[in-house]
Amino acid sequence: MRSYELVFILQPELDDTAVEGLVEKVKGWITEAGGTVSKIDRWGKRRLAYPINKRREGQYILFDMNMPPAFSSELERNLRFQEQVMRFLIVNRD
Repeated sequence: MRSYELVFILQPELDDTAVEGLVEKVKGWITEAGGTVSKIDRWGKRRLAYPINKRREGQYILFDMNMPPAFSSELERNLRFQEQVMRFLIVNRD
């Protein structure tokens, strides 16, 4: 198991239930793969440094997690298919 950070930016017009549903979905993917989520930090709506798909704001979510290294590519693939996710970044903390 390796320690990772995942930050993703969601569309700004999503309501709280949609954001919470997506957070739980991502957490479920990680736990199903044998990983653990130690912290979920919701930064809220922030202004973007540059427009993404003609949007100036996004909702930021940070995950601190431990997961098998082989699952990172699968997690990236799953996040790419989510329409609500505008950008994401997975960083190895080791």
